[in-house]
Amino acid sequence: MHVGRNFGLGEAIIWTRRDILKFIVIAAVPTVIYEVFNFSWIGLPWLPIALIGTAVAFLIGFKNNATYDRLWEARKIWGGIVNSSRTWGIMSMDFVSNRHAQPPLSPDELHTVKQRLIYRHMAWITALRFQLRQPKDWENMNKKHNAEYQKLYPVPEWQSNLEDELEQFMDKQEMEEVLRKKNRATQILAIQSNDLAQLLEKGLIEDFRHMEMQGLLEKLYDHQGKNERIKNFPYPRQFATLNLFFVWLFLLLVPFGMLPEFQKLGENMVWLTIPFSVLVSWVFHTMEKIGEATENPFQGGANDIPMTQMSRGIEIDLREMLGETELPPNIEAVNKIMM
Repeated sequence: MHVGRNFGLGEAIIWTRRDILKFIVIAAVPTVIYEVFNFSWIGLPWLPIALIGTAVAFLIGFKNNATYDRLWEARKIWGGIVNSSRTWGIMSMDFVSNRHAQPPLSPDELHTVKQRLIYRHMAWITALRFQLRQPKDWENMNKKHNAEYQKLYPVPEWQSNLEDELEQFMDKQEMEEVLRKKNRATQILAIQSNDLAQLLEKGLIEDFRHMEMQGLLEKLYDHQGKNERIKNFPYPRQFATLNLFFVWLFLLLVPFGMLPEFQKLGENMVWLTIPFSVLVSWVFHTMEKIGEATENPFQGGANDIPMTQMSRGIEIDLREMLGETELPPNIEAVNKIMM
């Protein structure tokens, strides 16, 4: 998925409203104790708290850079899949011919071979996106804010069956063979390679063109492996867990450090500790939350890579290369969220 709209302040507040309530309580309790019960000794000097805040800011910045790199790398990989898919389409259409075929095929038979190669490629893309949508233990789709967003959009790979999707692209025997394997996408490319070897034996493709198409299969394996690396290797837990712990340590200390600072401004000014503590806490915690929301670009969140939409775009391009006119519709955004 990918949110295809501006994420305004109002939406950010709605997204973090439960956290804001926590910040209000965290700020209000020490302020009431300090001012109403005159427990002035709970006020802490601001300098050590500011030092902790500086360290936390560096950690949050590091995490957000690292998680954004994961998201952006995933997007570049899928951009490469789009380009490689189009290349596979034109190679299948132009490299497969009767030039050296013994015996030569009829135009309909030749078209069937080209269609088989292209459809099988679409099956690979389908199997790959289904694999990437499989939940992992470290992903955070079960958190309340993500659960709320899930009501706004569908995740097609969770609402349909891989077997039903593959039926339109593969014959039954191949599909059953693939479904028996653990890594279905890998096996589909292996079948493609075997098919190319058979076409070479029949003279339907030449040695050089066979090498070119095999090289493209290698590139597709490379795209798949890069996707699997991001999917199967989480953002290191020592950074994610300890970073969150340090953020909350700072948030809990903020009001205690602000109390004596606002007390210096005059009578009743200490109550300003509450809104300013909430503001500082909201900024730091939301920055941390943004990094968390970007960690896993294939988990099915609202800001994920729109694999389903990109896959449909590839399918339309390849079907048009085959000369088909009855095309599936483009996948439109739901509530301005691209799937």
